Amino acid sequence: MPPTRPLLAALALLLPAMAAAAPPMLLTPERVWTGEGASRAGWAVLVADGKVKAVGPAADIAVPPDAERIALPGKTLIPGLMDLHSHVLLHPYNETSWDDQVLKESVEYRVLLAGRHAEAQLRSGFTTLRDLGTEGAMYADVAIKKAIDTGVIPGPRLFVATRAIVASSSYGPNVRAYRPDMHLPEGAQEVTGVDEVVKAVREQAARGADWIKVYADYRTGPDGSSHATFSQEELNALVRAAHDSGRKVAAHASTDEGMRRSVLAGADTIEHGYGGSAATFALMAARKVAYFPTLAAPEATSEYFQKHVRGGPPTPSMQAAARAFALARQAGVTIGLGSDVGVFAHGGSAREAEWMVRLGMTPVEVLRAATVVNAGVLGREQSLGRIAPGFVADLVALDGDPSADIGALRNVRFVMKEGVPFLR
Repeated sequence: MPPTRPLLAALALLLPAMAAAAPPMLLTPERVWTGEGASRAGWAVLVADGKVKAVGPAADIAVPPDAERIALPGKTLIPGLMDLHSHVLLHPYNETSWDDQVLKESVEYRVLLAGRHAEAQLRSGFTTLRDLGTEGAMYADVAIKKAIDTGVIPGPRLFVATRAIVASSSYGPNVRAYRPDMHLPEGAQEVTGVDEVVKAVREQAARGADWIKVYADYRTGPDGSSHATFSQEELNALVRAAHDSGRKVAAHASTDEGMRRSVLAGADTIEHGYGGSAATFALMAARKVAYFPTLAAPEATSEYFQKHVRGGPPTPSMQAAARAFALARQAGVTIGLGSDVGVFAHGGSAREAEWMVRLGMTPVEVLRAATVVNAGVLGREQSLGRIAPGFVADLVALDGDPSADIGALRNVRFVMKEGVPFLR
């Protein structure tokens, strides 16, 4: 029977001590998918001190006499999943519009909601998130990350981007929709010119940003169409300042020009990319820029605002996303799993995995995108994303075999983060 929220919270409070003091644990599922190749039937995993100590055929593992044995019959054990485009401080727009969340919900209320969102993500098997912007909640993501890391609340490991950086007067809330004498909260940090761009990077880094998020384009056209918002010089300076500080850059870019400028500037990842050309995706491949297609987001917004029925004919925005995904694959771009969860309900990041399979990836390719590939994007390929000796024991058990049927990601039955079971 799944533990209650109070029990999960209590477990979280004890996390640091539990990982060190807990006896070794032997997990015996029906099969193990390590991050490479096919699932291996009859394998087991030995965990101790928060890390994987051994993995292989159950009969070949030397099990300490004090080890706790956790049987997972009928389950597939996989590495903890990662969603590298999340917003824990947002909730679905059919519940509350983006403007109303930023303008009417207090930061305190949004942080409390974010605690629930973080728990939902962990329960669904996602043990790591890259959270790309607080959307008007200033540096609240840094506090949420600290609360998780210190065991105050349960949640995934967070890599945070704090406020994000946008060109002045280009982001939401859209001032044209409000009285000109109103002073509105800003959805992100607004800057103009190289000096302000560099200053914003340094400020966000000092406040706790792990990544720098920049909006290379946005809906600034007279008809609401998207256009590049930063000059090449501004983007060059932003990326240089971020890299000088040891931080990578994620660029929101839905237009081809915004993508091209970001890639030329040296951005590490492109988010969305719905309007990208074959030439720009080829440039991304050549420069080893990773792509996070956020395929589930246009489906969600189409449901909210265009009366799309799931499974029905795709809307233009969904078609654009599918086209971009196909071009990226043809060009050989590194593609990770990043869903834009928060636009739709937390705990539903598997929706992105299902779209990636629907649009042509194999289940194993998608599993790798959500584990091995994403670990590489984070620079944690030696500690996260695989079940191997010495790797952090982030482990998820599911009914079925997701390496054959990606829909099995919906059937999470066991979650371990850093060697501590949260759902069992």
